[in-house]
Amino acid sequence: MLSAATAAPARFHTLELRGLGRDHGHRTALADLSLTVSAGEFIALLGPSGAGKSTALHCVAGLLVPSRGSVLIDGRPIDAVPPEHRDFSIVFQHHALFPHLSVRDNVAFGLAVRHLPSDEVWSRTTEALERVGLADHADRRPSQLSGGQQQRVAIARAIVVRPRLLLMDEPLSDLDPALRLDLRGEIKRLHRELGLTTLYVTHDREEALSMADRLVVLREGRTEQIGSPRVIHDAPQTWQVAEFVGHRNILPGRVADRAVAGSRVEVILDEGHRLSGTAAADLAAGTEVRMAVRPEHLSVRLESGWPSASVVVTEYLGRDFGVTLDAQGRRLHARSTVDLPIDATVTLAVDPERALVFPASR
Repeated sequence: MLSAATAAPARFHTLELRGLGRDHGHRTALADLSLTVSAGEFIALLGPSGAGKSTALHCVAGLLVPSRGSVLIDGRPIDAVPPEHRDFSIVFQHHALFPHLSVRDNVAFGLAVRHLPSDEVWSRTTEALERVGLADHADRRPSQLSGGQQQRVAIARAIVVRPRLLLMDEPLSDLDPALRLDLRGEIKRLHRELGLTTLYVTHDREEALSMADRLVVLREGRTEQIGSPRVIHDAPQTWQVAEFVGHRNILPGRVADRAVAGSRVEVILDEGHRLSGTAAADLAAGTEVRMAVRPEHLSVRLESGWPSASVVVTEYLGRDFGVTLDAQGRRLHARSTVDLPIDATVTLAVDPERALVFPASR
């Protein structure tokens, strides 16, 4: 096992992305990403496919050249530094292991190309394999390992060189749910024990919320919000962020009366009915808005009334049921403690404190 004395030191104080942008043909893949990362932080780049997450990571790694902006280490640009000289390690979605090499030789590859003494290569490779629980598999070939074990080899190969920055590009997306859960805990443990600075790309909000110190939420190449997991989860700044982090019900409407951020606001829905929510920003009367509601905050009662909807699908989730509803052609998602019959008419209720109201234009 690596001791505290041999753990990788933090060899910079700050990594800065300053106005980073990248064009792809006529499309902007990444626009004006600005972020300062302190040594030892775990930052997750979160967003759907095409959001610009991997583009940002590859610009930091030097695998892509930014169209504009700069990457700086302790205030010094590194844009002209080749990828192999940045002292960064990267773990990809696919393991990219050498099939003809043993597990040990795969992990040792980065050390061998640095021409380190053979005894140091052996000891550091052994330590890295112990870190990821594969010391007993050192002589096997990648084809003899499971998908999860192969990704552990890729992680060991990345940490054995003691990088000043660890980059991870959707490293768990090819694994089954149980393995993803196990490995994300292992990655977080290694980050903490080795004093790593980590930039982690994912489209999985649960993964990002559970692992990161801060999240950067990207959408269509643009930064939507940067903040701690709790802030992103509890106080999204736009309805798009709210939708991505679990507010599956997005209801369009307009504000009945002026409201200030944090106060109660009445929304006239497109169907003409009214619901109360909490203003996420200052709103003028008549402003076009989106009301965002999590399924667990949309309650249903098996009775007639308004607002009403009909049950389309029910799914048993263990402690309760997930319910998909049809409300005058609009699909809504709720939770119920009872198994509701298909086609049943139910009355909806929204907790105004939990329903966030955003300007539609943001």
